[in-house]
Parts: sequence; structure tokens; C-alpha cells
Amino acid sequence: MAVTDKVVIITGASSGIGEATAKLLASKGAKIVLGARREDKLKQIAKDIKSNGGEAVYRVTDVVNRDDNSALVQLAKDTFGKVDVIFLNAGIMPNSPMSKLKVDEWDAMVDINIKGVLNGIAAVLPIFTEQKSGQIIATSSVAGLKNYPGGAVYGATKWAVRNLMEVLRMESAQEGTNIRTATIYPAAINTELLDAITDENTKIGATELYKQYGITPDRVANVIEFAINQPEDTNVNEFTIGPTSQPW
Repeated sequence: MAVTDKVVIITGASSGIGEATAKLLASKGAKIVLGARREDKLKQIAKDIKSNGGEAVYRVTDVVNRDDNSALVQLAKDTFGKVDVIFLNAGIMPNSPMSKLKVDEWDAMVDINIKGVLNGIAAVLPIFTEQKSGQIIATSSVAGLKNYPGGAVYGATKWAVRNLMEVLRMESAQEGTNIRTATIYPAAINTELLDAITDENTKIGATELYKQYGITPDRVANVIEFAINQPEDTNVNEFTIGPTSQPW
């Protein structure tokens, strides 16, 4: 399988989609480099992977910090000798109506959801350009495809991810660097994403929605494995993933 022996860096790896993807890819023979802010979670996930016969290392990483991203990529090179894939999955969703003026939360979303992705791209792009191969996967959201009340700033950050990933794909094709891209648009996936919501009414509504429709993060991990498993000359670059029962 194409994923076997590939070195895969994952940010936002301490729970949810990142954790599920790390464990799935490791079970298929990938070598996993975990990055997130919570060391206790990273340590346990790496331990779980190793106990099941896989390979994994981790580094505490704040994607807002450019140096942290570079150090995570360097860890992959130092440990496994190369980098094949980076999955830029870190993100937060403290939704609220704009009239609530939660400007600190707006700033945090811009920093993590946009700058965090850009920092990851900047850290790995010189390697992929030099070796003329590699794959960059990023988590956007259905909020990057559709508009909904309470999600203005979050949606704006995820629209930004959608745009920059598509332009990255186009530029790579023009430059002949053979870098594959994939953008993931999850809908209601049961992760810790709702924990960041501080607006009470928004949180109540989101929690009810996810209880009714939410599916598990391993469903997204399956799609990421599919994208990686494609032949090197084939780019499958956009995936919308959500519950079959979700009507929008």
C-alpha cells in the first residue's frame, strides 16, 4: 500500500481527527510524527501506536509559533530521514454571533486556523520543492463551503484555507514540483471542537446538532488514508465528509 513507510507529520494530533488519523496510518505502516500543545495526550498516543507495533514520535507544538513548526519537520527528518506527508489539522471553533464582539476569539481563530496552516506549509515546502514530491493535507470545514449564523469568523478562516490550498495545488503544477494537496471539509464530527465555544446559546445549539448528527473522527481518517494511497501522479484534492443523515 502507498501509505506504508511514508513519514507523516500531523498537527492537532492530540485528539479527534488528528489522533484517529495517526493511529490508522500507523496501523497501515506509516511512520508518524505527532504535534500538538498537550504533551500528556501526545505521549499517550505515541505509546498506544508503539504498543500496537507502529512507529511514532512527538513534539509539543504550537502551530502559531513558526519555529515550532520548523522543529516538528526537523524532528521527522532527524528521526526517519525524510518527510512525505504533512496533515495540517490544528484548529479551533469558538463560534458566536458577531454582535458579541468576542474579538480575542476572532484573533485566536485567525492565528491557529490560518497562520497555523501557513506556518506548516512554510516549514515543509522547501523540502517538498527540493525533492519534487510530497503531499500537504489541510482540514478546512463545511464552514469553508457554506455560510451559517454564528460562524462568520470561523467560516472566514476555513474559506481562507480552501483558497490557499487550491492555489498551492495550481502553483505546484505550474512549477513542476509534483506536490499533491488535499483539503478536508468535515461536517458534524464528534471531536473536542465544541469545547472552545464560550457563547452559551451557540454552544447549546451546536451540542444538540452534534448529538443528533455527529459521526466519529475515524470516518475522516479513512478518507485521509484514501488520499495518501493514491498514485503519485494522481491528486484527489477536495473531500466533504459528514453524516449521511445530515440534511445540509
